[in-house]
Amino acid sequence: MFCGDYVQGTIFPAPNFNPIMDAQMLEGALQGFGCDKDMLIDILTQRCNAQRLMIAEAYQSMYGRDLIGDLKEKLSDHFKDVMVGLMYPPPSYDAHELWHAMKGAGTEENCLIDILASRTNGEIFQMREAYYLQYNSNLQEDIYSETSGHFRDTLMNLVQGTREEGYTDPAMAAQDAMVLWEACQQKTGEHKTMLQMILCNKSYQQLWLVFQEFQNISGQDLVDAINECYDGYFQELLVAIVLCVRDKPAYFAYRLYNAIHDFGFHNKTVIRILIARSEIDLMTIRKRYKERYGKSLFHDIKNFASGHYEKALLAICAGDAEDY
Repeated sequence: MFCGDYVQGTIFPAPNFNPIMDAQMLEGALQGFGCDKDMLIDILTQRCNAQRLMIAEAYQSMYGRDLIGDLKEKLSDHFKDVMVGLMYPPPSYDAHELWHAMKGAGTEENCLIDILASRTNGEIFQMREAYYLQYNSNLQEDIYSETSGHFRDTLMNLVQGTREEGYTDPAMAAQDAMVLWEACQQKTGEHKTMLQMILCNKSYQQLWLVFQEFQNISGQDLVDAINECYDGYFQELLVAIVLCVRDKPAYFAYRLYNAIHDFGFHNKTVIRILIARSEIDLMTIRKRYKERYGKSLFHDIKNFASGHYEKALLAICAGDAEDY
């Protein structure tokens, strides 16, 4: 993905939006006998996040109840996770996912990798703030206590959100590429630190040059080199950073494919990516998925999910007729 490459989401602001009417419809759907799940899907997946927040405000002032609370109470399983997830502002949703990834039984490292390897400085800053407000806890401290080793060092670097932006220095790129190459040969603690410092702190534009130089010096793709030299979550995180720098929608297409096929439909991952990317680049992710794997994301979700859960995921994907 090069500068100026256009990415697109699947969810846009609804025209002729009326939050009061939507709130009334949702209240009717939730209070009715058996709960009208189709109505919930039709409203919540067809409004953008800012509009959903306005619906929640209207709902609160009209009924004196919290819409998220009512959704949690009336719904269950993965369908509940989707509907509730749609109601969080993006930074709060990231914070929510990170908190649950760390506070459950055992840390869900893949969630930490997905979020921290892919978010921009601005997104990271807002996510840290939301995390503190929601959980009265410091995101950096929690990551520090829930992870270890060079994996932890790299996450701690990413969560600072201090990556350079837009800056390039072609002369420096060759030097950085040499450092990366040495780090893949020598693998000392010091080399691991230098490796992650380059990948976490240099701008995306600079790293494109570095990756090109690395290929020139070593005759090898950086991802292959990292896979050969390192293992465990440290290796997975480094690869995720490289893939996000190269082409973020392709990274998420790859993560979705793995979640669907290698982990027997890992629901949490699928839900998280679809919701988090819905207004950023999900349409582009769908395009990359189809190009890379031959089948559409729409087709694969249809194959593995069912019922209202499937219907909600497909609505977020905003499938076109050609995807059926």
